[in-house]
Amino acid sequence: MRFLLISTLLLATTACTWVPIESSGKTVRVLAPGAVPAGCLTKGEVVVTVKSKVGFYNRNPLRVQEELETLARNEAPSAGANAVQAAAPPADGSQRFAAFQCPPR
Repeated sequence: MRFLLISTLLLATTACTWVPIESSGKTVRVLAPGAVPAGCLTKGEVVVTVKSKVGFYNRNPLRVQEELETLARNEAPSAGANAVQAAAPPADGSQRFAAFQCPPR
C-alpha cells in the first residue's frame, strides 16, 4: 500500500508543470539552434534554473527542458528581448539562453 501511494505521488509530480508562462513571455519566441535570423540584435543572456531532481527522483528531462524554455521566455522581456535561443544544453536543471530583439515575423 505504501509503495502504491509513493508511486502515485511520483507519477503525479512528473505530470505537473511547475512553471507557468507569464503574459509577457507569451510573445517571446524560442529560436531553433543554429544561425540567428537576419535582423535580430543581441540583447544579452538569460540563465534560468529549475529543479531537475525531487529527492532521489530525477524529473523527466523533456519536462525540465520545457520549463527552462518557459522561464527563459518569461525573463526575456526584462532584457529587452522578444526571442531566446539555447546557448548550451541543460545541465543539472540550469540552462543559458541568448536573448535577441528580432523584427516581427
